Amino acid sequence: MAAPLDSLPEALRFHSPAALVDIGANLTHESFAADMEAVLDRARAANVTTFIVTGTDLDHARQAVALADAHPGLYATAGVHPHDASQWSSSLATEMAALYQHDKVVAVGECGLDFNRNYATPTEQERAFEAQLTLAAEHGLPLFLHERDASKRMREILASWRDSLSDAVIHCFTADKTALYAYLDLDLHIGLTGWICDERRGHHLRELVSSIALDRLMIETDCPYLLPRNLPAKLKGRRHEPALLPWINAEIARWYGIDADELGRATTATAQRFFRLPAAS
Repeated sequence: MAAPLDSLPEALRFHSPAALVDIGANLTHESFAADMEAVLDRARAANVTTFIVTGTDLDHARQAVALADAHPGLYATAGVHPHDASQWSSSLATEMAALYQHDKVVAVGECGLDFNRNYATPTEQERAFEAQLTLAAEHGLPLFLHERDASKRMREILASWRDSLSDAVIHCFTADKTALYAYLDLDLHIGLTGWICDERRGHHLRELVSSIALDRLMIETDCPYLLPRNLPAKLKGRRHEPALLPWINAEIARWYGIDADELGRATTATAQRFFRLPAAS
């Protein structure tokens, strides 16, 4: 567990000209337990005003809802990550359905397929995924999707469900051009992270970002994970946090070919529509 930070280095105290929405913040992670208020204060100072707290299993979804209830500008997702798909059961489906009645729960997920690590078998993952697609269709909620090394199968499943679903976002998109175009053809949204800042594995995204229409693009930290590798200063403990989202926004804007203000305003408007959030004051 990283030690809490009293403040960020001066070089990392960013401020976005546009209010930003972090659509993927794992604020239930234990590393945030000791300094949640300070984390949120730093984010708001950076003009990150809205946070979608990711619920990856029943316990974390309940924690995400509790955080959303306790703090203005926070909302929650509720779902079962493919790593935990073996836990899926009818009783778990009932518990999740109850969470979808809460007005701060704005999406079903994080759910999907991960054939990279296969902590659950592909069969277990597909079973849990389709069960959560059923819940999304029944409750009229958008989907917050995880996919890694499974884009072909993900597309096949989503194509058969697409007419029954509202909106869906591929969170933390890291795949190739073929997958991106196929997801866009399914009228999905795309979430981009600091992966684009990683010279080892993320530079292919630079050539792809401008293919995503602004009304289909959203941004996220996926904190405490995926700390951008090209930050202008080192961060003690290397815990990513929402206050660094303006750096990601500016990096994406650079490769999109527009200024950071325009990208920020567009992705915030897209997130507000997608998650049905109130307009920023």
